[in-house]
Amino acid sequence: MLARTGLEAQEALVCTMVLAAATGGGITDREIGVMSGLVQTLPIFRNFSAERLGTATDAAVALLDEEDGLAHAARLIRGALEPRLRETAYALACEVVAADGFVQQEALRMLDFIRSELHLDPLVAAAIERGARARHQQA
Repeated sequence: MLARTGLEAQEALVCTMVLAAATGGGITDREIGVMSGLVQTLPIFRNFSAERLGTATDAAVALLDEEDGLAHAARLIRGALEPRLRETAYALACEVVAADGFVQQEALRMLDFIRSELHLDPLVAAAIERGARARHQQA
């Protein structure tokens, strides 16, 4: 992923999830589980293998370690996703952030960054956020 100037849509979705998970000191086991579950169950990932998930995740983490890696990742993600899939990317990021049951300030800043970079309508983003919050409520 690092040497390329573009990503496939599925790789961009994985990269978006990694961005969301990497905030706050690293990716937790719970976040890895959520990402894996999403890749295994969502139609957008129908032909995306577990091996490709591992490769895309590792490449996304390496990308973030580059100088200006966050901005580079955002450009690659935006370039790979048509507008309707940008909403999907944001929804996946919200699912990953909600996975730990609490949202840290760094994660909120990252969601704001992703929302801005994907040029999402604020009302659409708010609806996606509320949906993720509702799915992760505890009794």
